[in-house]
Amino acid sequence: MKHDFLDKYSNLDSPVHRLDARAKIITFLGLIIFCVSSPPDAYWAFIGYGLFLVLAGALSRVPPGHILKSSLVVIPFVILVAAFIPFLKPDHIGGGYNLGIGELTVSRSGLIVFENVLVKSYLAVISVILLSSTTPFPRLLRGFEQLKVPKLMIMLASFAYRYLFLLIEEIERMKRARDARVYRGRWLWQAKVIGQMIGSLFLKSYERGERIYVAMTSRGFTGEIVGFGKTKFQTKDVLFLVFALLYFTFLRMEMI
Repeated sequence: MKHDFLDKYSNLDSPVHRLDARAKIITFLGLIIFCVSSPPDAYWAFIGYGLFLVLAGALSRVPPGHILKSSLVVIPFVILVAAFIPFLKPDHIGGGYNLGIGELTVSRSGLIVFENVLVKSYLAVISVILLSSTTPFPRLLRGFEQLKVPKLMIMLASFAYRYLFLLIEEIERMKRARDARVYRGRWLWQAKVIGQMIGSLFLKSYERGERIYVAMTSRGFTGEIVGFGKTKFQTKDVLFLVFALLYFTFLRMEMI
């Protein structure tokens, strides 16, 4: 299987790729914070955030198809979580809309909240995709380390990234073994096979984690990750960071 689906385009050469990881982390995290804190009716601010992401994506030379395809994976989960918001009790000010099915109505404020959750979630997902697609994962961890993120979180992220591929390969092997036994999954009682696969995968992952921990401690591992090195902020990093934060602040203040 291919092991580059998380940061497939992170080694391209572009102005965004050459920026310091800390500048990109602060910028995209700042965009998410500004976006989430914007009022629901701040439509021009959301358009401004979107234009910044479009410009960053164009400068990064990451294929738009990759960004859109990766972002659309998250949208169904967002819709599933927020799908019932419009069916909240209609407010006295905004009122509601009758769907013509008995007394089933959707509130105007609920629709605004649903639209707000969808837009903010999508912009946040695009920000994360651009960050991971323009920064190799080791450099991303180095940036978090220099930003004084707790080492435990960095270590967990490092191991999750390293062994995620092994976990996916294990799932594919189990799936091939299941299909070789003529599993079709047409009937409800066959769903127990999926439950057994999940349980088996959990046990195998737990045992693998124990073996890795014993192997690391026997080699003197004390929880300190070495080899990241240090990077220095350059003029271009400062300019990019300052411009981005000023731009986000301008958009946010215009909506007050």
